Amino acid sequence: MPLHARRRRTRGFNQADALARQLGRPVRASLCRVVATPPQAGRSGRERRRNVRGAFALRSRRERQRVQGTRVVLVDDVMTTGATLEACARVLRAGGAAEVRALTLTKVVRSRRP
Repeated sequence: MPLHARRRRTRGFNQADALARQLGRPVRASLCRVVATPPQAGRSGRERRRNVRGAFALRSRRERQRVQGTRVVLVDDVMTTGATLEACARVLRAGGAAEVRALTLTKVVRSRRP
């Protein structure tokens, strides 16, 4: 999952990229974050989807060519509502990816009270 350049500089690393590199498979940074969105924490599902709408793009025409007809696996550290993964998958599918899958380290599970 791409971080905006400003957040990457502040944090010093991209945790999703670090996880992806541990999988022993080639890693391509085909997407970039074109909008510096506020953090998703504390937002509802609807707010999260709105927050990331239009925030991602393919890095270049070359990346568009590279993803056409391929299976892409997105890697993220935490999935809460899936809004960020969905936004990235939409961009990849629009760019010609044949299939987009997601791999996350953790999933937030909210307990439902009776």
